[in-house]
Amino acid sequence: MRVFLLALAGWMMTMQPANAQKKKKQVSRAEAVVTYGFRNNGKEMPGPGLQLFIRNNQAHVLPHSNKPQKEQQYLQLADKQTLQVLTLDNGEKYTLKKAFSEYATPELLPDTATILGIVCKKARLFIRSNTIEVWYTDALALKGTPSLTTAPGLGLVLKIVRNGSYETIAKKITYRTITAEELAWPENTGQLADDAAYMQQIIESRYVNVPVFDREQINFTDKLQNPTGEQLNTTYHYAGGTVIVKKVKLPVVKPGQTLFAELTQYSNGDAYDRTGSVFMIPTDKATSLLNALRQGVGVLPVYEGRNGKKYQGIVATDTYLPAIELMRFFTPFGVRYFNEQMKIKGYNWADSVIYRQDISELLPRLQGEVWLGIFIGNYDKGGHKASLNLKYYPGYEGEETSGSDNWVQPIFNTLNLMEMAGQEYGTVFEKDSLTVTVNIPEGIKNLQLRYTTTGHGGWGGGDEFNPKLNEVFVDGQRVYHFIPWRPDCGTYRLLNPSSGNFGNGLSSSDLSRSNWCPGTLTPPVTIPLPNLAPGKHTFKVAIPLGKPEGGSFSSWNVSGCLVGESY
Repeated sequence: MRVFLLALAGWMMTMQPANAQKKKKQVSRAEAVVTYGFRNNGKEMPGPGLQLFIRNNQAHVLPHSNKPQKEQQYLQLADKQTLQVLTLDNGEKYTLKKAFSEYATPELLPDTATILGIVCKKARLFIRSNTIEVWYTDALALKGTPSLTTAPGLGLVLKIVRNGSYETIAKKITYRTITAEELAWPENTGQLADDAAYMQQIIESRYVNVPVFDREQINFTDKLQNPTGEQLNTTYHYAGGTVIVKKVKLPVVKPGQTLFAELTQYSNGDAYDRTGSVFMIPTDKATSLLNALRQGVGVLPVYEGRNGKKYQGIVATDTYLPAIELMRFFTPFGVRYFNEQMKIKGYNWADSVIYRQDISELLPRLQGEVWLGIFIGNYDKGGHKASLNLKYYPGYEGEETSGSDNWVQPIFNTLNLMEMAGQEYGTVFEKDSLTVTVNIPEGIKNLQLRYTTTGHGGWGGGDEFNPKLNEVFVDGQRVYHFIPWRPDCGTYRLLNPSSGNFGNGLSSSDLSRSNWCPGTLTPPVTIPLPNLAPGKHTFKVAIPLGKPEGGSFSSWNVSGCLVGESY
């Protein structure tokens, strides 16, 4: 019996190191899922966090969400490189591969901290003026990081602190078998891209782009031949070619959505700064601007000024709504076309101008089939080239409002879009104010007037170069007044190659103007009218118009659109 007990004790002694070794091997195996959460200023942030799936020398970083992800991020630990794989809605794939050595090199620090019972070392790095602190361990077989740009080669990163406040921190490590579905290693990486090309694809995949016009010529010509009928996605040219319109189908508004209009323009022969407008034509009344484009300005309702002139289609009536102005812009002096003809050392002329504006408040009018147009006033055979894109950006999770139920009603527009077809200039302010009566329906609150204004008259005494007070009245009460003036025109000198240069060293494009500069857009001002009750109200715009001199005269292009919340 004694011999048997001694033999048993010896057997148990020989087995203990093997069991301990087996347990140690199990704990240190390189297969697990690390779950991370977020904190801001010490407070836990709501949301699903993210997960890091690790299987030997491969790792997959994935937001902890049931929503499909367009981009997948991986770490190829053996090859010391990261992979970012983007799959577009049309199935195209783009992949960015980067070596660990291409990322910012961390500074190793002596500090330590314990996270999930694991002693971690500290490192620090600087990325685009942000201070990043990294807590990591290199004692485990597990390797990886929840952020590809943050120390991918140090080991297993368990905490990242950005600028001392925003934390990504490991909540738990679960040692288990990682399935092929979880690792989701890409079999097809598609087209390889560099940083710039990949970033372009990433950004463009996040929103919906609706192209409207693509490098359309806007010029003055007597050779117009338009397609018949009202064809969808077909460009029509009117007013001697200075107005283009197209019927397009726009997406339905989604909660929290933001809409930007983006216009790209350059000269195709015209050397001068010109008034431009991107607009939408309401067709829900008996007469619209579309009728006038096809049949002439004579079909538009007439507003008679005290100066004896008749102004076609400038105010809303029971049977007509003026065009809704989405964007007011001004072309620069001959950008692109005249770049090589006007060389100045140190002046690197722009290739084109990009005007970009948030027009989300007008979304209710920009759904389904609508007519969109661009006007650039010019008498040049080459004229200009312009492209227009509407970009729909999704709202953030939890946003419920979209503005889709808002009430949008244009009430006046003195910008003579059909200038080259005989529409009168905005000189109505010569002996009078502009007046229009509007019926506000029931169920509208937080009413605002979206008001855009620019003064014109291109000589020393003209309103283009002289500040003028704009006043807006509702039912006889002044609700807003300001002097629209732009003293920053010199900022845009490199957009204006053919601008005239004066003897004092200034350029024509440098001069301050009445709310516009060559090569810029004019943003609208928002005039709150929260106490305006339903019913009829009279709006009046008053501007002290400058007197004409010889053949020169002043005018003001003002457009107004009411926007209210429906309830």
